[in-house]
Amino acid sequence: MVEAIKGPVDGRYGSMRLVRNVVLVGVVVLFFIVFWPFRTVPTGSRGVLTQFGAIKQIEPEGLVVVPPWRRLALFSIRAEQAQIDDADGSTSDTQPVKVSLTVRYSISPDRVSEVYEKYSHDGDLSSYVQTATQEVFKAVTARYTAPDLIAKRSQVSADINQALKQKLENYGAQVINIDMRNFSFSDTYMHAINEKVTQEQLRLAAENKVKTVEAEQRAKVVTAEAEANALKAQADGEAYATVKAATAQAEALRVQNEALAKSKEVLELRRIEVERVKAEKWDGKLPQNIYAGAPIPYFTVPETKPEGK
Repeated sequence: MVEAIKGPVDGRYGSMRLVRNVVLVGVVVLFFIVFWPFRTVPTGSRGVLTQFGAIKQIEPEGLVVVPPWRRLALFSIRAEQAQIDDADGSTSDTQPVKVSLTVRYSISPDRVSEVYEKYSHDGDLSSYVQTATQEVFKAVTARYTAPDLIAKRSQVSADINQALKQKLENYGAQVINIDMRNFSFSDTYMHAINEKVTQEQLRLAAENKVKTVEAEQRAKVVTAEAEANALKAQADGEAYATVKAATAQAEALRVQNEALAKSKEVLELRRIEVERVKAEKWDGKLPQNIYAGAPIPYFTVPETKPEGK
């Protein structure tokens, strides 16, 4: 009888032990699920370990062991960007100006604890960047006139970049770069600028036309002077050649006259030579027609004696 009662009791106790063991295992598993100590800090982030709200440690990328009494918060140090649309300012000559900017920034790794404590628990400072950019844009544009903002846009961008870097350092952020776009003034001022540019282009075109005409006139003057110089040189050459020829001819006549004056015999010999040539060419016939003043060939008439003598 006792053995019969003992059997059911042992079975009941065995079932209770099994249930207890299952519950114990479940509690242990749940404990490890809830309080699993091994965590991972991904690339481009830092792990902020807090204990009862106080920052205890900043963990680098990789595996981190987190005790149950501490909490791990992931803090991004990747490049972030803030969009600033239609930031407005005023130039030194009171012209309103607007611009849209994109500011890329990141949190300095050595200031993660400060930024987490004062400004952001995840590294997003876009609201602070937008406010700082608006203030910097107003301050920079106030130093330039409207024409200078257009002519010196690269310098304006550099000034904004430098001023914003100094401003964001107060928040533990560093500026990577700034894209400035949609730089515009009021419609009235832009119309005046376009009109001025048009007038300037017309003025430059007129000046260029005047310069072209002046250059053409100078070219014509140079050409005319060159032609005149060429004609003068040619005339001078011809005149010089004529003078030289006349001088040579006069010199030849002078020499010849001097020779003739010095020797009359030469002239007589020439006359005799001419008469001899004429006599050799005469055929002994008198010309049939003799005109007044025509020369009569030379001939010798035989001398006749009167009869009775």
